[in-house]
Amino acid sequence: MAVTGAILVLFLIAHAIGNLKVFLGREDFDHYSHWLRSVGEPAIPHRTFLTAMEVVLTVAVLLHIWAAISLARQARQARPVRYAARPKAHENRYATHVMRYGGIVVLLFVIWHLLDLTFGAVNPKGGDAQPYDKVIADFDPSRWYITLFYVVAVILVGLHLRHGLFSAVQTLGWGRQRRYPAVRLAADVVAALLVIGFVSVPVMVTIGVLN
Repeated sequence: MAVTGAILVLFLIAHAIGNLKVFLGREDFDHYSHWLRSVGEPAIPHRTFLTAMEVVLTVAVLLHIWAAISLARQARQARPVRYAARPKAHENRYATHVMRYGGIVVLLFVIWHLLDLTFGAVNPKGGDAQPYDKVIADFDPSRWYITLFYVVAVILVGLHLRHGLFSAVQTLGWGRQRRYPAVRLAADVVAALLVIGFVSVPVMVTIGVLN
């Protein structure tokens, strides 16, 4: 789970940086989007790099889900009888809800996001429109509910990421207890920056800064 999570975090960072290119204008954003599909040409066929990245991400997501289910089953088998008293019960419930139920919402959001801005199946401009036009049409002020859904989903991604980063450091043995406050702070900062980066685009379109 930690390794696949690390792959997904690196993708989120790269994806957020790419999204922010929309603030450079239509030409720069569309050029970046088309560049992703032409990396390596003519040495390799069109869209090879992007397809390979999509395959890696898909495998990482499936393995991440499988790891989550497997760990949950192992935990139940290891402790079939509930604890009489749970220390830090509130923190445990928070982690469970964020990682388990938040993860389901994130998965549904990713599916919708792909259908919307990647394939254009549910985008007002359709799949043949330019990337910049699809972003502007998607978060048009009249579609404020789409922006709200996007913002809520991204916040859940951030909460999932915040807890996941801290857990991964523990799992991989990179941290010691005395370093936990610094690790938590780093996880908070990374999660917050990614949330702000992703949310800034739809919000700026909805309020008319980007058009």
